[in-house]
Amino acid sequence: MLKLLKGINVPHRKSTYLSVPTEIPSPKSVTIICSMHIGKPATPTVKVGDAVKVGQLIAEQNGFISSPVHASISGTVKKIEDALTSQGTYVPAITIESDGLMTADENIVPPAVNSREDFISAVKNSGIVGLGGAGFPTYVKLDPKQNVDTLIINGAECEPYITSDSYTMISKAALISQFFELMKKYIGIKKIIIGIEKNKPDAIEVMEKLAESDPAVTVKTLPSSYPQGAEKVLIYNTTGRTVPAGKLPADVGCIVCNCTTAASVSEYINTGMPLVRKCITVDGSAVKNPQNVIVPIGTSLSDVFDFCGGFSETPEKIIYGGPMMGLSVPSDDVPVIKNTNAILAFGKADSKAPKTTACIHCGRCVNHCPLGLAPTEIEKAYKSKNGEVLEKLCVNLCMECGCCSYICPAKRPLVQTNKLAKAVLRDYISKEQAKAKEENGK
Repeated sequence: MLKLLKGINVPHRKSTYLSVPTEIPSPKSVTIICSMHIGKPATPTVKVGDAVKVGQLIAEQNGFISSPVHASISGTVKKIEDALTSQGTYVPAITIESDGLMTADENIVPPAVNSREDFISAVKNSGIVGLGGAGFPTYVKLDPKQNVDTLIINGAECEPYITSDSYTMISKAALISQFFELMKKYIGIKKIIIGIEKNKPDAIEVMEKLAESDPAVTVKTLPSSYPQGAEKVLIYNTTGRTVPAGKLPADVGCIVCNCTTAASVSEYINTGMPLVRKCITVDGSAVKNPQNVIVPIGTSLSDVFDFCGGFSETPEKIIYGGPMMGLSVPSDDVPVIKNTNAILAFGKADSKAPKTTACIHCGRCVNHCPLGLAPTEIEKAYKSKNGEVLEKLCVNLCMECGCCSYICPAKRPLVQTNKLAKAVLRDYISKEQAKAKEENGK
């Protein structure tokens, strides 16, 4: 078993680990955001009043780093207007009123894949993005310019509560295996490593059986430490390779792919049905019946919570994703998006913010940072709005895992400060670039 370089131990709280997902009936309406990925928002291709079917394109890719969006229910487009995202930005969103039929688009057929170009084009058209992280368009990740030899399947699922990826590994091993063959045939992958935390014995057993029939595949059992699933951490702990600052996994010969993303690619190749629904974990102290569910993308969180029996107490906090890296949302009216892997609701006792005290200079935040950053120094530079120092402290490398805030005995909001410090650095860099441009123009 490999050793995690740095990180923390957090309570797992995976009570839904062996929960077989239940499919939610078609909601009365869905609101599908056109920016469910890193990059430019997709551009709507439908108008109010149009009839749409499941899997039909409703917003097309806009630029290289972008992803198409498809209808998750059949019905009528009721409105297209800007909506507030969990990131605090406004992007176009398409609201579809259900006809209750869930009729699939008759033009959906499995794509013809006979070359690398066909494969990448198919993944692009599928609308699949990274389903375990930031939502980076998958077709871009699978087609690097660098030479790569190793595919790493991320089955760590290191955040507390979340178990939807575990379900994928246990129940969709054949689809994951098919993805391996696609990657070997069209991308030239030679070695495949499946990284799974040791607290998922059933998933490990299934993946090890899969590896028995494929000499290119290895299963690495990893300590149940957080953030084991972070890309650079996972690469180091499965291959021993270190991704240099500012570089990508492909620069060290690796592609990292979430296990659910992998299975979804195979499903699209087999059926031609784009990414229109998602398995998510619903949990938290305020949820009456925690479970895994399969929902159409765009379903409101309120509809999902209602399906799970509603709340056992009034929720004080609702979170997209896990408690470490997830985002708190203002209400349960927001929709499920492509990379939503969990929605959590917590009661008053679990939502109370801890009292912050003065830094005691213990160094725990530095010792436990997976990337070796200095959160307290970043905090000082942020308070003085010193962009030059923030650049030297490499605040942009922070992956916002939250280890520093979690481990801090003074309960200082270090990861929150890092996020704000990035904005200060962006402003500093912008001003420096403008100054250089002005000087060069003289």
